[in-house]
Amino acid sequence: MEDAPEARRALAPWTPRFPFGAGPWRSAGYLATGVVGGAVVCAVLLVLLLASLLLVGIPLLLFGGVAVGGAERLRLRLVDRRPVPDPHRVPAAPGLGAWVRTRAAERSTWRELAYGLLFGTVLWPLDALVLAVAVGAPGTLLAAPVLLAADGEETKLLKSVLVTSYPGAFAGALVGAAALLLLSYPLGLYAAGRGALARALLGGWPRDGLGEVIASRARLVDAFEAERRRIERDLHDGAQHRLVALTMTLGLARLDAPPGGPLAERLARAQEEAGQVLAELRELIHGIHPQVLADYGLGPALADAADRTAVPVDRELDGLPRLPAAVESAAYFACREALANVDRHSGASRGRLTGRHDGRVLVLTVEDDGRGGADPARGSGLTGLADRLAVLDGTLTITSPPGGPTVLRVEIPCRVSSASSSPRTASSSGKG
Repeated sequence: MEDAPEARRALAPWTPRFPFGAGPWRSAGYLATGVVGGAVVCAVLLVLLLASLLLVGIPLLLFGGVAVGGAERLRLRLVDRRPVPDPHRVPAAPGLGAWVRTRAAERSTWRELAYGLLFGTVLWPLDALVLAVAVGAPGTLLAAPVLLAADGEETKLLKSVLVTSYPGAFAGALVGAAALLLLSYPLGLYAAGRGALARALLGGWPRDGLGEVIASRARLVDAFEAERRRIERDLHDGAQHRLVALTMTLGLARLDAPPGGPLAERLARAQEEAGQVLAELRELIHGIHPQVLADYGLGPALADAADRTAVPVDRELDGLPRLPAAVESAAYFACREALANVDRHSGASRGRLTGRHDGRVLVLTVEDDGRGGADPARGSGLTGLADRLAVLDGTLTITSPPGGPTVLRVEIPCRVSSASSSPRTASSSGKG
């Protein structure tokens, strides 16, 4: 039932009230302003096309479509009361450069340019033709008595019918009034179709909505990564330091307690428990976000993760450069989970970790000589990581035939975030 008002609006040209309501006036106004606006756009296009020969008018031609799109979305309200949402994104940074980069990367900008070219070359002449047939011709007949009175003797209607008397002029006026009423239906129908075309080209498409969802998911990943770092920093600078102080205080208390007594034994147990809690907290902090990843980058962090595995891992990381924080974090945790699976489930005697960045794509592979048959659907922990990589347009693929080898491959399209590479080149043969 929610679509009933929309259906009634769509059927408005066929309702009996249409010729006597605001519909024909709004339709005629929409087409008349389209003729004026289209003629202006046509003239501007000619100037910009001439300027394009000097390579000056190309950016103006592109972003002139943005201005046309904004004006047309407002003008569309004459025949469609539903507002057309602005499909453009807000630039991520202030300034003209950020605005230009954002607009040039949007499909909406190119659709608006296509509409501007269509509007300035084809649509406004059609609007003028429809107005001439549906309004101009009946209006001329309707004005026959006035034209005859102005001339005094005769007038020629539509350049073909000669009228010399007032009865003939009033008869022509009646024909014009009837034609005006009858032609208001095709006029409204054409205006509605013309508006539907403008809405389709100038409104937000579902794919644009999907792009905004993907962008919002990427922002959520960045926010999650910042929160992860904050938690790691708070634990490292707060709880860990207090546990270290507690362990030292218990050690000093043991020195003051009578040796061999029950108090010394309790203090020793308490100090041992505090030491275990401290070790577990350090491991937890490393799991949340390793400091080496933040300080030195992906290459040294992966080398450190390979050193922590029980299975010897050869590594070839080729001095990976510093990459965006979200990319480094997602790639690190994907490889660390793969290395953990090598330890726990593969039965491998050796593994291999390789990584490279060709300036556009980060590619990491983790391979082992284990039994194979790995299935991510059985809870290997990689399914969630694959979803996280997908937010960055990355992919995670696993090849694991029975009998091995198992090969996990991570690909993330990304640019280098700084000109300098990681301070260390983490390429060695690993443990063994």
